[in-house]
Amino acid sequence: MKKKLLGVLMTSALALTACSSSSDGGDEVAAGASSCAPASGGPVTLTFTSWIPKIEEVVKVWNDAHPEIQVKVQTGPNGNGGTYQNFFNQLKAGNAPDLGQIEYDALPSFRVQDGLTNLAACKPVTDAKDRFIDWTWNQVSFGEKDAVYGVPQDSGPMALFYRKDLFEKAGIPVPATWEEYAAAAVKVRAAGGYITNFSQSDINQFAGLAWQAGGRWFSNDGTKWTVNLQDEATTKVANYWQDLIAKKLVSAVPPWTTEWDSAYNKGQAWTWVSAVWGANSISSGAPDTSGKWAVAPMPQWTAGGKVAGNWGGSSTAVFKGSKHPYEAAQFAIWLNTSQEALTLLNEKANLYPATKDGATLPALGKGVDFYGGQKIYDVFAAAATQVTPDFTWGPTMTSTYASASDGFKAAVSGSGTLLDALKKAQTTTIDNLKSQSIPVAE
Repeated sequence: MKKKLLGVLMTSALALTACSSSSDGGDEVAAGASSCAPASGGPVTLTFTSWIPKIEEVVKVWNDAHPEIQVKVQTGPNGNGGTYQNFFNQLKAGNAPDLGQIEYDALPSFRVQDGLTNLAACKPVTDAKDRFIDWTWNQVSFGEKDAVYGVPQDSGPMALFYRKDLFEKAGIPVPATWEEYAAAAVKVRAAGGYITNFSQSDINQFAGLAWQAGGRWFSNDGTKWTVNLQDEATTKVANYWQDLIAKKLVSAVPPWTTEWDSAYNKGQAWTWVSAVWGANSISSGAPDTSGKWAVAPMPQWTAGGKVAGNWGGSSTAVFKGSKHPYEAAQFAIWLNTSQEALTLLNEKANLYPATKDGATLPALGKGVDFYGGQKIYDVFAAAATQVTPDFTWGPTMTSTYASASDGFKAAVSGSGTLLDALKKAQTTTIDNLKSQSIPVAE
């Protein structure tokens, strides 16, 4: 697909919303308009592609209540597993679905390709802004005043999962700071375990750690991108984990493998700094440890601090070319704000809502047996409000992740360092941006 010269933080005057005023694609309304007229007086059928488990059951509730706006679900693999490439192919061919699930870190890629509808003129969307946690709205608006390129769906606030039984038996206090975490790592190793597995391939987790520390990898002044994967905060995080790796205080089992599950199931790894969805990863991967885990706030760089990182989260976006953006926006808002839909998304797919009142879902207020009856979602509800809003993703994250992952694997094996990996990833990212004619600040 021909690369468009569009910065993610371009001036809003250059951006047009595709909320049309008629069902057959009327004149577009300039960004910043206060409303988006209903597009059709007759029945509409929308197409929606997602990989959320059992999403069909959630959409059925909408369809049953809205006979005039029917949504046809198309399912596929996760975004980077093939669905994103399908989206790009469909956009090029002019047959993209009306709506699609897109993770926050992938949205800039679609914006650069001019593949998204700006919903800033759709009143159902702008009216819902205050219902979302501020930083999630920033993820879909890119910090612009008159831009909304998706409706926030879920988020991944991070916290500390830890083996409560093992910490108590060893007499090790639960670490509240990263300094205490490093000290605990020494004691855990002496007790025969590892404080955690350092992910050598899932760079998203490291991004969340850098986010919490104040790292800001990408920025755009409206004209050019600035790439800095080695800023002061990220360097601090990289050096911290490099030290734990060098001292062999963390294991480096590849994530999402049987070996990884086994390490947690057998008590070889005692903690995991992960997102809210990690609760289900642990319970499904380490079933023999039921009742032995607990959740605490993410360790802080400053004692008494209250800052969290984020790992994951998706939006529901309306693609350019949709003939029914108003109806699509209505569905996207319902899917991601209605109590009924949020409850189903949580029950069926364990999604953690991006709305401010999402934490009040009945299922999230209960104690979880696997975690000893602890109301673990209270911890994540607090963390969700502690994620700083000004973290921007770049437009070529797939290649950035791939390059960093190669370097992280080398660092874990003793060949190079995490900083070397980040330096290479920065160079690769800049080269990729230039090859796509995307302006980069030197």
